[in-house]
Amino acid sequence: MNAETLKGHLDLLLLAALADRSAHGYAIVEILRVDSGGTFDLPEGTIYPALHRLEHAGLLGSYWSAETGRRRRVYQLTAKGQQALAQRQQEWQQFSRAVNAIVGA
Repeated sequence: MNAETLKGHLDLLLLAALADRSAHGYAIVEILRVDSGGTFDLPEGTIYPALHRLEHAGLLGSYWSAETGRRRRVYQLTAKGQQALAQRQQEWQQFSRAVNAIVGA
């Protein structure tokens, strides 16, 4: 997928990927890849600036985990993040309906 197409939607995708679970960076990349049928096969370096931005905005929280012997930062939605996700999902539905009405999907 063209990087320009993804721009502006990455935050929504990350929030949605973390809606039902906490996950570390690599796991988030895998969730996006698997759930999108391979469309969103992103390098890890693409998501970390967005994860940090979302954490700084209070939409994500994080903690360190060493469950597998490796120390990893695990991200999870905050209450503010859950509200933001619900709002962005609603905006996305409205946007996608409008685009589909124009492009004839």
